[in-house]
Amino acid sequence: MVVTRNAEKTKAFGKKLAVSFNNKNIIALSGDLGAGKTTLIQGICEGLGVKDYVTSPSFTLINEYHGKYPVFHIDLYRLEMIEQIEELGIEEYFEKDGIIIIEWAERMKKLLPQNAKRIKIEIIDENTRNIICN
Repeated sequence: MVVTRNAEKTKAFGKKLAVSFNNKNIIALSGDLGAGKTTLIQGICEGLGVKDYVTSPSFTLINEYHGKYPVFHIDLYRLEMIEQIEELGIEEYFEKDGIIIIEWAERMKKLLPQNAKRIKIEIIDENTRNIICN
């Protein structure tokens, strides 16, 4: 577990995490709304050499970025039923070269591969977060 005390520290931790990622990693993020999932992803993408501005794809559902590896940023916030997620064809991304980062991954339930790296962000107070990596 890592404790961060502001958004910049969360982003810096994401950048540090990125060093351990390689092609075909699946990162499953969970945490309450406003926990800092997108901030962590911004750091991960920066650590992977992504030059684009990283935003949450809440309305588009999937953003693709290019860095050391392709990064597929998936946001399941707007999808509450497993059938909606199945219709997206997310499993096809699991076969692609690149790193897949899924916000609200707990909504995937049985569709989430066993080998996914799980990261949970817990809100402690307005600025402090616990980041738990499994």
